Amino acid sequence: MSSMRVLFQGDSITDGGRSRNNDLNHVLGHGYAYIIASRLGNELAERRPQFFNRGISGNRVSDLYARWNEDAFHLRPDLISILIGVNDAGRIVNGEPTGATDRFERAYRHLLAETQEVLPAAGLVLCEPFILRTGVVGEKWEAWHERVARYQETVHRLADEFEAVFVPLQATFDAACGRADASYWLWDGVHPTAAGHDLLAGQWLSVVQQSRLAIC
Repeated sequence: MSSMRVLFQGDSITDGGRSRNNDLNHVLGHGYAYIIASRLGNELAERRPQFFNRGISGNRVSDLYARWNEDAFHLRPDLISILIGVNDAGRIVNGEPTGATDRFERAYRHLLAETQEVLPAAGLVLCEPFILRTGVVGEKWEAWHERVARYQETVHRLADEFEAVFVPLQATFDAACGRADASYWLWDGVHPTAAGHDLLAGQWLSVVQQSRLAIC
């Protein structure tokens, strides 16, 4: 029986400082993807699941689509987990030329449609983008909150449309702020700390491993 292949995709939150070589100490980065792969890799060692991280810092949905042949289809994953959105939002909030039009939903839908066409058997996990009111996000909170809330609704809707598993994350981070301040979890309002990555990984595992796409 061939081992299950799991692909993590996204921006810097997924990238986690991963190496670009075959060094198994660093190839998964130091974030939530590493934590998930560590836990499941140990628990399911007899089945030898394979985990790939192709997150790239600074990416938007359109950037994912531009490299999807090499960084998704070529890998032939059984499950693809996507966490994306804060860079799409940030470039619009900050008035950058690359944010002149909002292509988030259009590009995301196109990416998912093509994925189902090329890899019809692959499971899809769509993670909700999230922010907290601290750091750079806190400086323009209303604009950030409005845009990311819109993206959260979009991702939830796309998950329903493409029969993907949706991983809610905003409420998880909001609730965690009752235990420690926002910067303890997301140091700049966007990027998780070590504790934040563990919180994210725990929520991912609790949702995915209780779903029809459970890795086993």
